[in-house]
Amino acid sequence: MQLLRPLAAGLLLCASSALADPITISDGSHVLELPGTPERVVALEFSFVDALASVGVSPVGVADDNDASRLPPEVREVTGDWTSVGTRAQPATETIAALKPDLIIADLDRHAASYETLSAIAPTLLLPSRGESYEESLASAEIVGHAVGRDAEMAARLELHHERMADYAAKAKAVLPGGATVIFGAAREDSLSLHGPDSYSGGVLQSLGLTVPEIREGGDAYEFVSIEQLLALDPGYLLVGHYRRPSIVDTWQDGPLWSVLGAAQQGHVVAVDSNVWARNRGIIAAEKIARTTIEILDGSYAAPQE
Repeated sequence: MQLLRPLAAGLLLCASSALADPITISDGSHVLELPGTPERVVALEFSFVDALASVGVSPVGVADDNDASRLPPEVREVTGDWTSVGTRAQPATETIAALKPDLIIADLDRHAASYETLSAIAPTLLLPSRGESYEESLASAEIVGHAVGRDAEMAARLELHHERMADYAAKAKAVLPGGATVIFGAAREDSLSLHGPDSYSGGVLQSLGLTVPEIREGGDAYEFVSIEQLLALDPGYLLVGHYRRPSIVDTWQDGPLWSVLGAAQQGHVVAVDSNVWARNRGIIAAEKIARTTIEILDGSYAAPQE
């Protein structure tokens, strides 16, 4: 996922400050020539909705998995209502076309095979989202801001974001001066996927000065683990987003090995919002993850209601 780093450094082509002027932008694979500031935007990943909300832009359509509540309320409060265009994995092109968008923001991983179909409907940006790191998500947000004619607003929002994250990092250090080993995992009925240091949530946690352990040497950013592998990692805090309950972590908690886990012994196995921690990425999501982490560390956190 090295695509966005050079983009953030210099591939963004500056548009005129006049809103009616054309916008030229590269996503690393294509160069788009937009005739003016897009007014009807369709976003096919949650991180793109986060970026739009960060600069006060409301999409007309969102691939929301047919469940608007999967996006954080902080995002929905800004964007207001939208038309669902189906799931992120398989958005409904007929619904997208009916919205008459002037920009579609699609995921490089999920939607590359549909690029020709989507670009026949409207100019389409292909940006990484699904597997991007925290740093790369901020670079994607910068590109989205440029695409909707909000360069100045996005620059200001990113500056505020870095200030807020620095403040959260200072709070984490004040609570635990020696730091802590923390890892997040997404749990289903039959699997636990840990998010390592190169993952999105791992990057957010590391920006707070916390240690995210490498799941296995040379491994991927996201790794499925057994309870034995989890015990070998033995993180100080295990933060779990339960996609469905009971999850495999619930099952493990009733087994004989669970009491060996240090985080379990210390009461540091904590349920967090899987939508924010796993499905959403971006500026607003990162700040919510950071705020939640501080509350977990200082003992003021209340787990989400199931």
